[in-house]
Amino acid sequence: MISTRKQLFRYLSVILLLTVSLINIATAADNSSIPRTADGNPDFGGIWQAIGSANFDIEPHAADFGPIVENGAIGAIPAGLGIVVGGEIPYTAAARAQQQANKENWLENDPVVKCYMPGIPRANYMPFPFQIIQSPDHVVVAYEFASASRIVYMSQPDFEAPIFSWMGHSRGHFEGDTLVIDVADQVPDTWFDHAGNHHTDALRVTERYTHMGPNVLMYEATLVDPNVYTESWTVRFPLYRRLDENMQLLEYKCVEFTEELIYGHLRKGANSD
Repeated sequence: MISTRKQLFRYLSVILLLTVSLINIATAADNSSIPRTADGNPDFGGIWQAIGSANFDIEPHAADFGPIVENGAIGAIPAGLGIVVGGEIPYTAAARAQQQANKENWLENDPVVKCYMPGIPRANYMPFPFQIIQSPDHVVVAYEFASASRIVYMSQPDFEAPIFSWMGHSRGHFEGDTLVIDVADQVPDTWFDHAGNHHTDALRVTERYTHMGPNVLMYEATLVDPNVYTESWTVRFPLYRRLDENMQLLEYKCVEFTEELIYGHLRKGANSD
């Protein structure tokens, strides 16, 4: 019996070693397929887009009625597995209550409905593509939604933001083949989704972009805000390269789409029967 167990253990050990070797070989193959810039760093340039329903709710959620029932099935909210690692945002009790209140009136209060810039990380999982343009000193990220953009200052850890802004202040560096971006100084007005998930101006976001192959990135963002969360938490999801022929960012300057919503009550005769 003892001999049989030893043989089984040796067999399992060999299987484990072979598995580890295969993983290492696969990893090396993946590393060799990563596009690189002239200075040897991974090249993240291209047009990318997330797939899923995180823009409705980053936590797991069932399909639900939309805010305008007359839109029927095309205006309903699709179900989603969520992108929060562990499933649930670790809110304080008061912050969770605020999120629920936000959700009740999201069509009226969600800033992106009024064409405000979405902030980070939301800009990366909205249903619009975005483009990364990379140089040794800067990474520029241009978003189709609202023509939002941001500049990532590479290897400038002491460069502080002059003011708070909707897209925050981004400073980046490489950790091996991962692009790491620290985002701070975002205004407290942005939401993470239509479900009213929120933060304060104390939010710090650490983004990580890692190639999973030439046309797929794994995106991960860790969020810290002691004003509303009991601990740090993370979102994670893949980004896919848009391979469409002649792919480019198109215009989605949404201000004109919101004018009636925001200012319609000011039109002459708007309140008359």
